[in-house]
Amino acid sequence: MTLLSVEHLDARYGDFQALFDIDLTVQQGECIAVIGSNGAGKSTLLRSLAGLHRERSAVRLDFSGTATEALAASKIATMGLTLVPEGRRLFPSLTVEENLLIGRSSGRSGYWNLGRAYELFPALPELAPREVTKLSGGQQQMVAVGRALMTNPTLLLCDEISLGLAPVVVKGMYEKFRQIRSQGIAIVIVEQDISQALAVADRIYCLRKGAVVLAGRPADFTRDRIADAYFGIGAA
Repeated sequence: MTLLSVEHLDARYGDFQALFDIDLTVQQGECIAVIGSNGAGKSTLLRSLAGLHRERSAVRLDFSGTATEALAASKIATMGLTLVPEGRRLFPSLTVEENLLIGRSSGRSGYWNLGRAYELFPALPELAPREVTKLSGGQQQMVAVGRALMTNPTLLLCDEISLGLAPVVVKGMYEKFRQIRSQGIAIVIVEQDISQALAVADRIYCLRKGAVVLAGRPADFTRDRIADAYFGIGAA
């Protein structure tokens, strides 16, 4: 079942065009990795899908069979599409538990609740009354992912969750994705780390200068082919 369908998506920041003619699909329960260097348009793509970037246009932008181009981000979230933003964007004056509970504002029921978020991230219950500003980067990322899961999404968008984190923390976070997917949630991961992306993705999209230059299953391409597309070396 196709969960997300995007055809000919463009996005701008004023006179600057950031995305060019993007085609992308996500199937139910699938993991997609969007890779590319800094400035490739990865974060703009996720923000456009979530309705947070409004300077966009598309021939088709559908989620769960509903056209979303004209919908507000808050409405799209209630439909089951949730973004874990780059930099986590937690509420600094609130505790861990209060940040997690904000995820319930979507009004969606389902598997994920506070108890299950704590089961997924066993380090968080002890930290529940602590302000999030007192946490490490890895702990804050757990809260950001837990908050997103509390919305009970069918599609989870994760923007650069490994940014600034120690390799061992990143490895642990990617292991959690397997548990998350076991509940039927589809995931789109934006990532600069090619190795991490290839290890978990069913399919990849490589962006360069706002356009898709490579798309398919990781097994369909050699590492050299992917690196060439990523860095713009030779023909992609």
